[in-house]
Amino acid sequence: MSHGRAPRRRFTLLAAPAVAAALALTLSACGSGNKTSGGGDTNFVTGNSGISTAAKGERADAPKLDGTSLDGKQLDLADYKGKIVVLNAWGSWCAPCRLESKYFTKVAEATKDQGVQFVGVNTRDPERAQAVSFEKDFDVTYPSFYDPTGKLLLRFPKGTFKLQSIPSTVVIDRNGKLAARYVGPLDDTQLRKMLDPLIAEK
Repeated sequence: MSHGRAPRRRFTLLAAPAVAAALALTLSACGSGNKTSGGGDTNFVTGNSGISTAAKGERADAPKLDGTSLDGKQLDLADYKGKIVVLNAWGSWCAPCRLESKYFTKVAEATKDQGVQFVGVNTRDPERAQAVSFEKDFDVTYPSFYDPTGKLLLRFPKGTFKLQSIPSTVVIDRNGKLAARYVGPLDDTQLRKMLDPLIAEK
C-alpha cells in the first residue's frame, strides 16, 4: 500500500517551490512598497524615504516613449520637452495603484502651473475598457500610454531608473534626464519630495 503514496509525496515536494516562485512573481508585479535603488555600478542614491535620486550631472537620458493613449490618440513623451514629467506605471487590477491614484491627481493639479506634466503607463490590462473605467472612477485627467504587453517598460536602458514593477514612478527633469525613482505606491508627501527639488532647479 505504501508504494502508491510515495509518488504523490514526491510530486507535492517538487510542486512546492514552483508554487512559491509563482507567488513571488505575482507579489512583485503589484507590490505594496518594495524599495530598490537599481543597484549595480550606478550613481543612484536612495534616501530614508525610499526615493532614489541622481545628481544633476549624472543623470541618464530618458528613453523615447511613444504610442497610443487610453483614448486611442497618439501620445509622445517628446511633446513635453522642457517640462518635468512624472511617469507612473499602473494597472487597473493593482490595489496599490488605486490607493495612490488620488495623490497623483492631487499633485498633478497642484503642480501643472509649475511646468510639471503627469503621464501614466497603463500595463498588463488586456482590455482597454478596464483602464478607462479606472481613470473615470478615480478622476484621473492626465494621459496614459496603453501598454498591455509592457513593451514601453523595456525601453528603459539597463542600469538606469526603470519602471520595473507595478506601481512604480520615475521623474524626468526639464532636460529629459531620469532624475528620481520610487518603487511602490506613493502618497502626496512623497511625490512632493521627488518633485520640489526639480521644480527648484535652474
